[in-house]
Amino acid sequence: MTKKWFFSFLLIGTFSMTLLAQQGTVVVKQDKRIDDLLVLKSQMSKDNELSDRYKIQLYYGNRAEATNIRKKYLNKIGEWPSSIEYQTPNYKVWIGNFRNKLEADRALIRIHEVFPNAFIFKPER
Repeated sequence: MTKKWFFSFLLIGTFSMTLLAQQGTVVVKQDKRIDDLLVLKSQMSKDNELSDRYKIQLYYGNRAEATNIRKKYLNKIGEWPSSIEYQTPNYKVWIGNFRNKLEADRALIRIHEVFPNAFIFKPER
């Protein structure tokens, strides 16, 4: 009977030690710029600037003609975002920001009706 009581008290003593453990607090010190970087990263993710994307190039050459081609695109199709990019020594008219090649191929079929020289590429940014 004494062995039974001894083991019972030993068992209760062992488990009660874990119940009396101390609580600690953690203080994290971080640079305030981390929050700004997280906001910037989420914005870039939202704008699809971090992932691999496909674009369609309609034209490269001088600025005046690039502007005319972009206007023609906006008037005739205008379904996807367009931009004029400068890469020495040419101006380029780029269309879209497609998630995959299939999406870009579908758009290219429609664009080829008006711009037969358009092609798909993946920017190196």
